[in-house]
Amino acid sequence: MLGVLIASEILSISVWLDAEVLRGQGALANAVHQWGAWSVRLGVAIILGSLIFAEARAKNSLQRISDECGSYGIGWRLVAAHVGALIMFVALSEILFHHRASSNALVVAWGITGLAWLIFAACAIVPAQVWIEIFRCTGDAWVYGLAGALVACTLGILAQKLWVPLSHWTLSVVAMMLHPFVSVLLVDPSTMTIGTPGFQVVIAPECSGYEGMGLMLAFSSAWLWFFRRQWRFPQALLLLPAGVALIWIANAARIAALLLIGNAGAERIAAGGFHSQAGWIAFNVVAIGTCVLARRIPALVHGGVPEEKAANPTAPYLMPFLAILAAAMISRAASAGFEWLYPLRVVAAAGTLWYFRRSYRDLDWRFGWFGAGAGLLVFAIWMGLEPRASSGAPAALLEASGAARISWITLRIIGAVLLVPIAEELAFRGFLLRRLASSDFESVGWRTFAWAPFLISSAAFGILHGERWLAGTIAGAVFALAQLRRGRIGDAIIAHSVANALVAAWVLIGGDWKLW
Repeated sequence: MLGVLIASEILSISVWLDAEVLRGQGALANAVHQWGAWSVRLGVAIILGSLIFAEARAKNSLQRISDECGSYGIGWRLVAAHVGALIMFVALSEILFHHRASSNALVVAWGITGLAWLIFAACAIVPAQVWIEIFRCTGDAWVYGLAGALVACTLGILAQKLWVPLSHWTLSVVAMMLHPFVSVLLVDPSTMTIGTPGFQVVIAPECSGYEGMGLMLAFSSAWLWFFRRQWRFPQALLLLPAGVALIWIANAARIAALLLIGNAGAERIAAGGFHSQAGWIAFNVVAIGTCVLARRIPALVHGGVPEEKAANPTAPYLMPFLAILAAAMISRAASAGFEWLYPLRVVAAAGTLWYFRRSYRDLDWRFGWFGAGAGLLVFAIWMGLEPRASSGAPAALLEASGAARISWITLRIIGAVLLVPIAEELAFRGFLLRRLASSDFESVGWRTFAWAPFLISSAAFGILHGERWLAGTIAGAVFALAQLRRGRIGDAIIAHSVANALVAAWVLIGGDWKLW
């Protein structure tokens, strides 16, 4: 909770403020411009590094505190102090960054207020005595944390210098991949342009694979850490450079495939859906493939290759939803503005639900009028938060034959009203809501309520809906309450289904196609 709170607030403030305006505005203000961001990164890295190196000692001490003090709640007075400090910090930021009043006293007050804002938040969620015990038991771990932080920040600075050479290496690899398939290949290193006489692209630094390499490095590091007891170290560390190299090669293959698609005459697909989705497809393939294959290498795993275990209880709840996401990425990658392959989602969801059908026998699929009413409420809230401007049906759908149009709309309704509600409720209410309450989620009752799982699962459901995150969060909360009322997942599903059915009717009757 503390991490989510502080990260969201810092992200919002960093988007709002631009340190560039402090350049040359005074001694301390200019220091904030030059070193502010790196100071925050260094501080976060030191704290995380210290806690990582002192994990065992901290865990033992905190267990003792937990036994002595029992459970503790949120300190609401400190929450109020946190909000007050945040308001003051925002007010001083407005003066410092937007009105350019950059006296040294103002910068000092701004820094103290920001520090108070963070301290109040930390002590509101985790009592001060716990923080004192954490810092006491970490001992000299802060030295290792400082060393790791300095190395990380130094590598971050050096890594920025790799953007340009990495782009040129990517250009060369893409050219090598294309030579067997293209008779006339145009390559201009000065402008980073590559392609054929009929279709060309520019490899910008963002397309060099650097971002994917960073994402893969973060994913692999977190994965090795969370499952560290399974791996042989230092051998397992070889997975880090291997994953980075694979994702870079996959990115080059993505660019080569984009050029081949465009050269074949499908320029809109290449520059549209494929360009936006192929990167995520490549990352998922490399990340999941690395996870699966690495466990098959005896030299990396303690005790050799693990034997196959019993069926994973998580799979029936998550796989239908993940199948829809995978199908969505593929169908969007093959689209040129209009997603004609949406039926692929229907097939993926239906096939996965059918595969796990025996796992759903013990679920309570019954529903009542309360669930249907909850769906009606969600529809009303959703439409109330929707912008008034409407949009007509896509031109591609209007220009299609009657049979194609009717078939697509029918499958779109089946997906939205029947399959998507089942898949998403199994994932968010059946699994996530209970998993946040206990690692043994199957032991959590379907009527068990706790604020943190309720709020986090609802927020996650809202984030899934992108720019409609607020409406999605409220909808997730209502669906959760529908289930918790009688402990029946059927009530959550019918609420979701009714809401989606009403949205579908609004689209087809009212013509507001932006909702689809």
